[in-house]
Amino acid sequence: MFGTGHWAAETHAAAIDAHPRAELVGVWGRNPERAAQLADRHGVPAFGDVGALLDACDAVAVALPPDIQADLAVRAAIAGRHLLLDKPLALTLADADRVVAAAQQSGVASVVFFTQRYHPNVTGFLASTAAAGGWQHARATMFASIYQPGSPYGDSQWRIEHGALWDIGPHALSIILPVLGRATRVAAMNGPSGLVHLLLTHVGGATSAISLTLDAPREAMTRDFVFFGENGTETVPPGDGDAITAFGTAIDQLLEEIDAGTRDHRCDVRFGREVVAILSAAEVARAEGRTVDI
Repeated sequence: MFGTGHWAAETHAAAIDAHPRAELVGVWGRNPERAAQLADRHGVPAFGDVGALLDACDAVAVALPPDIQADLAVRAAIAGRHLLLDKPLALTLADADRVVAAAQQSGVASVVFFTQRYHPNVTGFLASTAAAGGWQHARATMFASIYQPGSPYGDSQWRIEHGALWDIGPHALSIILPVLGRATRVAAMNGPSGLVHLLLTHVGGATSAISLTLDAPREAMTRDFVFFGENGTETVPPGDGDAITAFGTAIDQLLEEIDAGTRDHRCDVRFGREVVAILSAAEVARAEGRTVDI
């Protein structure tokens, strides 16, 4: 495992340790002291060298800032290690393309952990909603805060710098895209308190509107996804279970890809790259005040 922060320790490492077919063999982190502490917690060695940890494992789980993740994922894929990555896949489309190319050239399996996509009740809802068809619009509102007292992400520099678009935007897109299809255009603008609003056009003409922030007042914190169409409205349910359970499901699905020799997971690095393409276009759209083709 690569990473030593809260998400790495409390979700990735905990889920790997609890999984019946996964074995945590070591930890690498940018902070050697924290890597040693997390490794000791699980009774495994802390590695000071990336290559040495890659030599010791069959697959990597990465819980690091996206730009660092991209470089490690490329290196791991070239070494033939299967990939269990976090969202967003990268912070630039060029880096996302490098990860996809490395995974495809080496033939490794890949899964990107869009958390909601690993709750069975959510995936079942999305499958049945997509099959119903006739959807004309979707609305997503994700008002969160990393700045409330006690938040483990309040000092996360990449979240502070890149904001809600890159941190929780991937979650919103992972819910909307399976139902409305690939996005073809995006417009975006900023609002107060770190708000960012996206308006997307999808293949076939449907639209979606996404509003995001990481600095919502406590009383305004909410998560809401609604689809509108010919048969009325459908609201996406919250995921059953916690993040550890969802990550365990992601491990299950990576193992299924490895065992079957297939490389067509619905949330693989190619889907991760599709999300990065939208986010990158949205970054341009809000900076330049125009609609951007994807």
